[in-house]
Amino acid sequence: MSSKSHAPAGKDGKIKIAIDPVTRIEGHLKAEVVVKDGKVTDAWLSGGMYRGFENILIGRDPRDAAQLTQRLCGVCPTAHSTASTRALDDAFGVKLTTNGRVTKNLIFGANYLQSHILHFYHLAALDFVRGPGKAPFVPRFEHPDLRLDEKTNKVAVDQYVKALEIRRICHEMVALFGGKMPHVSGQVVGGATEIPTKEKLAEYASRFKQVQKFIEETYVPTVYLIGSVYKDLFKIGGGYKNAMAYGVFPMDDAESEFLLKPGVYIDGKDAGFDQKLIKEYTKYAWYTDECSDLHPSKGKTIPDVHKKDAYSFCKASRYNGKAVEVGPLARMWVHNPELSPMGKKQLKDLFGIEAKMFRDLGEDMAFSLMGRHVARAEEAYMVANAIQDAWLKEVQPGEETYVKTEIPESAEGLGLTEAPRGSLLHYINIKDSKTANYQMIPATLWNSTPRDDKGHRGTIEEALVGTPVPDPKNPVDISRIIRSFDP
Repeated sequence: MSSKSHAPAGKDGKIKIAIDPVTRIEGHLKAEVVVKDGKVTDAWLSGGMYRGFENILIGRDPRDAAQLTQRLCGVCPTAHSTASTRALDDAFGVKLTTNGRVTKNLIFGANYLQSHILHFYHLAALDFVRGPGKAPFVPRFEHPDLRLDEKTNKVAVDQYVKALEIRRICHEMVALFGGKMPHVSGQVVGGATEIPTKEKLAEYASRFKQVQKFIEETYVPTVYLIGSVYKDLFKIGGGYKNAMAYGVFPMDDAESEFLLKPGVYIDGKDAGFDQKLIKEYTKYAWYTDECSDLHPSKGKTIPDVHKKDAYSFCKASRYNGKAVEVGPLARMWVHNPELSPMGKKQLKDLFGIEAKMFRDLGEDMAFSLMGRHVARAEEAYMVANAIQDAWLKEVQPGEETYVKTEIPESAEGLGLTEAPRGSLLHYINIKDSKTANYQMIPATLWNSTPRDDKGHRGTIEEALVGTPVPDPKNPVDISRIIRSFDP
């Protein structure tokens, strides 16, 4: 349970609520909100952990970054490995072999499936499912707003246990070509260290069949079923309704096509993505002012824990001055793929909605607490299809996956990818064959940002505004909205 406190309503009718820590997320996060007339009117998110990997890497062999940056996060080290090696490949001037590209897609794809199943079943589902009265299902809020009937609830609890097994299988798939999990050693500058054999591909494929079956027959239908019981949660947590995606899973060697394309959707309009429009701001972050208003290529990481008005170790990342949402919902909205057959059927049967493409859900339904869970499930289905229909057919047993490289004396590189929970950027500057500067913008530094230098709220902060809080002692939907972003 998140520890929480609330102050009695003041003369102005405002109630202050703090949830510290927000649990069932990776990391350290505190939420504070102001409630008036039963709704959130303002919000602040505080990231309480300073990691400082940018400074740890200075002066080291540039190749160390691909291993060390994986330790940034307990749930997405494979994503950091992918972003870091992409930055190194860019700096070293490497063009991957076809087999290297596809093998890395198989590694990262399996990690995506594991991460999405982890998020729904083992982090977020406890917001909707009543457990057997023991850990990890308790403790929680005294009145947690659990609505599933007894039969459906029992099925969901059984799925919780089954999902643990499926996640283990996904980890094994990653380890077959990534070397090990949770921190892969098989992704390096130049490609992958493991050359797929027929035997290992057969092992990967046999495991994958179990995962795919779970996604199609269990995960996707369950998300829609729970959503049908909590239809009101499709109406809260929308926020700015801005979306951004860097693109992920290159489908050709020129990287002209991605499984999920890059792009932005801001103020109701689609546009192409331009990395030059990214900047970070630190007026309300525990970093010096000289770290503010900078593109990552000029970025600095100088902490200032005594800074006045600051309240987070997250910098305020902005795209063309705008706070944007990143993650499965953003990717699915930008790309707008066709929905899964299960999704189409469930939307018709449970919601009375005729939908073919993801955007047929409509902006208000998609950009919501439950909309994020739907997007994550649909994306898992989409990635699983790519593993089956593209990468397992394209990979060539015995073909080279690695290109030999030399450390440049001076260079810079930018690595853009999509972690399961959102857009991920790594930047490296090399001088005298050593790392001179390294900067990262993880997904959480897009979604969980504090206010920027103009005082505009971060993405989740804005999504919390308007949230109904009928019982200040049990601010259930505040935690649900935060977790829907998977920070």
